Amino acid sequence: MIGLGYVGLPLAVALARKFDVVGFDIDQGRVEELKTGHDRTGEIDRDRLVAASRLELTADAEAAKGCDLYLITVPTPVDARNRPDLKPLLGAARAVGAMIDPAKRPTVVVESTVYPGCTEDEVGPAIEAAGGLVRGRDFRLGYSPERINPGDKVHTVDKIVKVIAGEDDEVTAQLAEVYGVATEAGTYAAASIRAAEAAKAIENAQRDINIAFMNEVAQIVGKLGISIWDVLDAAGTKWNFLNFQPGLVGGHCIGVDPYYLAHAAEAVGHEPRVVLAGRGINDAMSGWIADRLHERRGGKAGRVLVLGLTFKEDVPDLRNSKVGDLARRLSWLGHEVSVADPLADATEAKHEYGLDLVPLEGQYDLVIGAVPHEAYRAMAPAAVAALVSPGGTLADLKGLWRGQDFGPSLDRWSL
Repeated sequence: MIGLGYVGLPLAVALARKFDVVGFDIDQGRVEELKTGHDRTGEIDRDRLVAASRLELTADAEAAKGCDLYLITVPTPVDARNRPDLKPLLGAARAVGAMIDPAKRPTVVVESTVYPGCTEDEVGPAIEAAGGLVRGRDFRLGYSPERINPGDKVHTVDKIVKVIAGEDDEVTAQLAEVYGVATEAGTYAAASIRAAEAAKAIENAQRDINIAFMNEVAQIVGKLGISIWDVLDAAGTKWNFLNFQPGLVGGHCIGVDPYYLAHAAEAVGHEPRVVLAGRGINDAMSGWIADRLHERRGGKAGRVLVLGLTFKEDVPDLRNSKVGDLARRLSWLGHEVSVADPLADATEAKHEYGLDLVPLEGQYDLVIGAVPHEAYRAMAPAAVAALVSPGGTLADLKGLWRGQDFGPSLDRWSL
């Protein structure tokens, strides 16, 4: 297993129920933490991690040499221009190329999100070049897109259908057998590696587009003096209404994968209008919210407290959090912005966003409920109101405190 993050670790633990698994990660600190039974992502508890006795955790590439199957689960982000950044993936591919024993003719499976054709056109050649190998003769390729939803304790890796695809029928059969051990939901053999790559890209692009629609509707009805949450309550009574909600769309999947699909479209001369329109709306949502709140405060800068920094509720994952964009825009508008988050790592928050996490104390001119962590959902109205200065504003981005009475003197704003 190349990469022991949100994707690699749960899968490694699941496979270790039957196979001897080497979990490799270049982050020595991450490996040492896992060896003590601590998973900072919160995906695997101590008991399950300790019980995975057939899982060897290492940052030593030598320990991963000569395996029969290599699963690559490294990040595939975008660069500053929102173009696919394949450096982590190709770096992992080159590392695997040096680990391969040609006599074993292992299978290399990419789990990371990529555009159609990437596994065969980019990863395969990188492996060949690194190890002086020939694909087909010395190793073979497969693809099985990850479907991990951080923080989701229902749709875990052992309970979701695993899409698989091999470069030939023998590889596909091998992947069906191996991944069949990891999930009780079974596997689905896609028609080709490219089809499986495209399926992964559109899964998250579809969600992105639906959320973008809700964000645009929130902007429309907001100008009409209507709460989007009241609109959704009414519309949700129709049997086939899709229950998507507006908000800040971050994270490593929904906020990134559509750009991989757009890249593939542009490469063949197609303009991806719907895909990029959805991305444009969602990427701009944090700035739109910041500007509306600045107007709400009469265009006057003040002290702001943002509740929540992770990209979604009840997870410590800070990757691509649009709350960071919200904080930056408010700072640019002149506000003094503080951020609190009970789950985020303070060192990572400082490194990624330049933000110091603060405790829930003092009073602020503007308090923003940005991420609906359980800790914030459970706060009593008096505790929330105590954070707001006299004449201040309480902004609720996710309907955190709908129906709660904060008294007539507190100014409230919501999508």
